[in-house]
Amino acid sequence: MITALYAGLVALLYLALSYNVILARRSQKISVGDGDDKLVRKRMRTQANCAEYGPFAIVLLLLAEMQGMPLWLVHLFGLTLLAGRLSHAYGFGSTPQVVPFRKAGMYLTFAMIGATAVANIGYALF
Repeated sequence: MITALYAGLVALLYLALSYNVILARRSQKISVGDGDDKLVRKRMRTQANCAEYGPFAIVLLLLAEMQGMPLWLVHLFGLTLLAGRLSHAYGFGSTPQVVPFRKAGMYLTFAMIGATAVANIGYALF
């Protein structure tokens, strides 16, 4: 199952981002929340952004695969998602931000979600 590959890779990215939050909280001695610390807040938002978009996109990818879309297309959607999430995490999580990577990550993620949604609708109707 192709979706399992991309779900696993996005999950590993999420774990890495979570670890970055833990490191920042430890270094700033913050137990809960962001303690009004910019670094902790930035790392939390980088992690949260992955949590907000990743699962939804993985569900769409799974539905595409379950509907029998061509395997190359499912891989294309999965690679687009992974590239988008990695790019966004790097661009947004860097200090200072690397805006071109952040934007590329947003565009790739939105393109994947939009294209996969349309493809799922098309396959469901026809």
